[in-house]
Amino acid sequence: MTESNRSKAITLRIAQQPEADELLGRSPLAAMIGMLLDQQVPMEWAFSGPFTLAQRMGSDDLDAHEIAAYDPEAFTELFSAKPALHRYPGSMAKRVQQLCQFLVAEYDGDASAVWSDAGTGAELLKRLKALPGFGDQKAQIFLALLGKQLDVRPTGWRAAAGPYGEAGSHRSVADITGPDSLAKVRAQKQEAKAAAKAAAAAKKR
Repeated sequence: MTESNRSKAITLRIAQQPEADELLGRSPLAAMIGMLLDQQVPMEWAFSGPFTLAQRMGSDDLDAHEIAAYDPEAFTELFSAKPALHRYPGSMAKRVQQLCQFLVAEYDGDASAVWSDAGTGAELLKRLKALPGFGDQKAQIFLALLGKQLDVRPTGWRAAAGPYGEAGSHRSVADITGPDSLAKVRAQKQEAKAAAKAAAAAKKR
């Protein structure tokens, strides 16, 4: 497999905020938490969350051991302080802690260990689906993000990522490399939502 080359700076443009994107590019845990937060809020809001959280914890990075051991009420306050890190700060704070507790228990707190020795895309997908808060779709999207932008490409990664792994697509956060691609992804999401709504309406007739 091709592992992430951490000697090379990886530039992401997901949060659309330079400092937040810089953290996503160098911190596997930040990228993973951003993916976890990416539901029911704009993508930029979700992926800027890890940077804001790190700031509120008084650090320039996130540590799974520290988050896992943090007092739950105090951690929720970090999420709830204005501006809130998510539309549902309480539930998402709990999910982030659960994720970090899992990483500590299974991977000694190292988020990159989830993929560093995965031999195939199918194996990596299985590992991602085992993460708290990662369902099938979220796992596939994150796998696509790892492959397309973070140079994590075990054999068969595109197939394991399903439609999100397709080259040249604009289906998810994995395809966002700047404002233009963000707009294309957003437009495609709206089209898919409209199509699903139309299909549901047709079934009722």
